[in-house]
Amino acid sequence: MLIDAENSLLLVVDVQEHLLPAMHESHMLLPNVAILIEAARHLDIPVIATEQYSKGLGPTVEALAGLLPQDCTLEKIHFSGLAEPALGTRIVETGRSNILICGAEAHVCVLQTAVELQSSPGFQVFVAADATASRTPDNHRLALERMARDGIEILSTEMAVFEWLRRADTERFRKLLALVK
Repeated sequence: MLIDAENSLLLVVDVQEHLLPAMHESHMLLPNVAILIEAARHLDIPVIATEQYSKGLGPTVEALAGLLPQDCTLEKIHFSGLAEPALGTRIVETGRSNILICGAEAHVCVLQTAVELQSSPGFQVFVAADATASRTPDNHRLALERMARDGIEILSTEMAVFEWLRRADTERFRKLLALVK
């Protein structure tokens, strides 16, 4: 199944100041999440971000916070974002059913949120593997494998952008091509 821009929502999970330094290969996480946020902005795809216990883990990292739409960030305490009623409500209000998730940690908050969304009627969940991270490579790999077994589509940042675009003969394509080059 290809992800559809007109039916998509980007969910950025817990890319926070005190969590990011502990992530394995965090240098790949930030630019890929930024690409997804920029692509979503150009394609009119709603974006929601979460922050896990921001008192302890800090806010969303500055490099991404400046790219996020105003008032799109929700605080959460549960690992699964769906355990927080505000997130479920906000997702439903968008009317979008293709949910693309990126962020940290892949084997905790991303996984639990993705699995619960996938098991909710009416949603197809996608996870951008190269825009997620965990503290160890094994936890990242295991999370992606488990999500795939649960019917979640695993893709890359570039796959998501090009699936959202669908065609090369548009002004949007020309603008977004610069993001992935």
